[in-house]
Amino acid sequence: MSDSLSLKRRLEAGQSALGVWLELGSPTVAELLAGVGYDFALMDMEHGPHSIGDCVAMMQAMGNTRACLPVVRVPWNDHVIIKRVLDAGARGVMVPSVSSAEEAKAAVAACRYPPRGRRGIATSVVRASAYGLQPEEYLERFEEEELLVICQIETRQAVENIEAIAAVEGLDVLFIGPNDLAADAGFFNDLEAPEVEGLIARVEEAAVAAGLILGGIVNPGRRLEQLAAKGYRMILQDADTALLRDGALASLTRQRARLAAASQVTATAGT
Repeated sequence: MSDSLSLKRRLEAGQSALGVWLELGSPTVAELLAGVGYDFALMDMEHGPHSIGDCVAMMQAMGNTRACLPVVRVPWNDHVIIKRVLDAGARGVMVPSVSSAEEAKAAVAACRYPPRGRRGIATSVVRASAYGLQPEEYLERFEEEELLVICQIETRQAVENIEAIAAVEGLDVLFIGPNDLAADAGFFNDLEAPEVEGLIARVEEAAVAAGLILGGIVNPGRRLEQLAAKGYRMILQDADTALLRDGALASLTRQRARLAAASQVTATAGT
């Protein structure tokens, strides 16, 4: 993706964006992965150990790479924590487990200033406005040009209410959480159950019908190419933990195999 437009505008224009989960809370890892070229990095405060300070440190580390933009998944639909991550400089907020239009409206309101929302105003001092050096520019363009409000659909109730959720003004992305959705529907760790596939399909249809951006996670049963073919534009496959774990396991396995082979050669030569 080009960096000529904001992540929001690129997604709205029909481009796809590939992101990476940041679960470790490490600024060094965030800096490295931003430099690799992901379109966005998603700091996971729901399942990761991150504090607001950790998120700020990761955003600062990513600062030299303008093309990879910071998004934060907050722990819950709480207007106080949403306000704080936006003040810290997040370009998007992912809210987990949104199950009704009322909850979606609350998420949107937490992200927007009055009169369209309830976000507290501190642009004279916060990091998002360059600590008060660019307050007017931030107020003029952030909500319309950059802010991504992302609601995760993770329950059967959310699917039952999906058309109403999708109709909420100010919502940008419907992001399907397949694992929690399957578990809530009674199919724990069974993402390929026909019932689960039917629930996911209904969300996909609602997002397309409402003109919203569709987001999702690559998994063994839903490859990246399949998601793209279904209209997903905000796509996550990689996570810092998995990249480090899988890379280390693969490297160690290769090393042990080579060492064993070398030992066998030495033993054979000695007979």
